[in-house]
Formats: sequence, structure tokens, C-alpha cells
Amino acid sequence: MTDSAELTEDGFLGGRLRLRQPKSGHRAGHDAMLLAAATSARPGDRVVEFGAGVGAAGLAVASRVAAIALVLVEIDPDLADLARGNAARNNLPAEVCVLDIASGADAFAAVRFFPDNADAVLMNPPFNDASRHRSSPDAARQIAHVATATTLEAWVHAARRVLKSAGVLTMIWRADGLADVLAALERGFGSVVVLPVHGKAGEPAIRILVRAVKGGRAPLAIYPGLMLNDAWGVQSPAAQAVLSGQQLLPLATL
Repeated sequence: MTDSAELTEDGFLGGRLRLRQPKSGHRAGHDAMLLAAATSARPGDRVVEFGAGVGAAGLAVASRVAAIALVLVEIDPDLADLARGNAARNNLPAEVCVLDIASGADAFAAVRFFPDNADAVLMNPPFNDASRHRSSPDAARQIAHVATATTLEAWVHAARRVLKSAGVLTMIWRADGLADVLAALERGFGSVVVLPVHGKAGEPAIRILVRAVKGGRAPLAIYPGLMLNDAWGVQSPAAQAVLSGQQLLPLATL
């Protein structure tokens, strides 16, 4: 259990979602809110967040869509405890499961996580390339941010396992890894839609948001990018609307 002195309480979605999280290590931020804003869900859907951390993205979806069955999956027991508390603090029902996403089917079954039972999976896997990223001395931060050679493939495989036919996977990844994402989705997914996210107008994308359908057959589509900040570094009105929860991204409305 994390000591309360080592935590902060932060507001998301314009303050409507209050989350306790560690002062150091992996902290929820813009990526989680962008992922939530790109995730489609309907009342009654079983929605699973892989690598949930303190539950930011999944709880943001639950705050928008009533009566979903939300499952938050996290490898770190301390973060899972915080996610459980954050769900209760915001009056958002959620099941929290401590599990390594890269585990095999037996580990999933052991915690009653069965195949073909989710309508939507959202995930923000560790995506920094270990060969180009200086590892953090904070072990939890390193696990949350640094990918191994098999991370992406393992997480996509797990999503394919738990999703129903025609279930939707939504993920965020670094923009220069687009080819890797498309390759990982080739087996079992289609109808892929990509939305680039630019840190600053006129500069290359820093993130991609990706939507894929299990068994989908529509061709790849690339949507116009979201600019987080203008050329002077001022947050754009579009980004402000998305991050405050006033506007969804197109991927969530398909």
C-alpha cells in the first residue's frame, strides 16, 4: 500500500474525475485522456483497460458512458489498489485485476478472465524503445514506459484473446512505431483507423491513436491529426475540448 504522503490528488476532465496517484513513477496525464476520448463504448458493454495504472483512462470512459462493466487490469498491486480506490472515490463501479498482460491464457483463466467476453479493450502499453530510452531508476516507471521486443505483440495478442468477434481495440503508441503497430494487428484485426497526435503545430506527430476491429475487413484509414499546441506552445482549442471531456475524438464515434 502506498503511503498517502507519497500521493497527489489530481483533477481530470475539467476536474470532474479526481484521481490519487504516486508523486513519482508513472503518472496519468494527457495520453490517458486522449485514449479515453478515442474509445467507443455503449451502456452494457464490457470494457477492459490493459495496463490501467491508477485507472485514469478506463474511469474516464466510465464517467462518460453509464452502466458499462469496467475491468481495470494492472501488473503493479499498489497501482491496482489506487485504481480500486479511485473508482470508489468517483462512484464508478469497476473490477480491478492484478495480472501481467504478457501472461498466457492459463493466467488469465486463473483470475476468471475468459476469451471472447469483452466488447472493448483500451490500452497504453509501455512504448519507449529500450535501445533509445535511458531507463529510469524507478522500477515502476521503467515497467510502465519501456517496451521489450515482444511487448506490443503480447498485448495485442491478449486483446485479441479477450475481445468478442467485432470487438474494438483502441490503443495509444509512439508515432514512429506505426509500422510495428500495423504489423502486430495483421493477425486477427482489421478496419484499422489511425489518428496522429502532434505536440506542436507544424511538427511531426508524437503519438498515434489506433482503433482496430477483431475480424474487421475495412481498409486502413488515417484521420487528420490532433494538434495539442499551436506554433507558440499554447494549447489548441481542439485539444482543450478533448482533454476536458467536452469533445470526443473521431475514433470514438465510428
